[in-house]
Amino acid sequence: MIIVSGRVTGAPSERRESTFDGTVWTDPVLPTTDGTTINQVFLAPRSRTHWHRHERGQILHITAGHGWIGTTDDEPRPLETGDTVWIPPGETHWHGAGPDSFLLHLAISLGTTEWLAPVTDTLYGPGGRTPKESTR
Repeated sequence: MIIVSGRVTGAPSERRESTFDGTVWTDPVLPTTDGTTINQVFLAPRSRTHWHRHERGQILHITAGHGWIGTTDDEPRPLETGDTVWIPPGETHWHGAGPDSFLLHLAISLGTTEWLAPVTDTLYGPGGRTPKESTR
């Protein structure tokens, strides 16, 4: 058993740039343990992940702000404070902040993550909506 009080002791918040666009910070809650990683993720307005998928799925719990989540199969859907999202294993998706709001979420990632292409500004579009696009 591991109990973490709030966040990993001594681990700094980390600016994330290689797999995100915009201003994104992560704060480790649980270091990778048995293939599970838990982070608080802060995304500034219009910031977002690249397209990606998780080997065993991902859970997002929105703790503050407003944002969007998109998949290759559906139109983007809004995210609001209090929402919890289950992304099944292997589902290609992105998530990010709205155009005029930050997004803070708890991300529970299961297994390895495969990072793909960025979600471009043009395809992210006004209001945080994206048309279907290539993930490669």
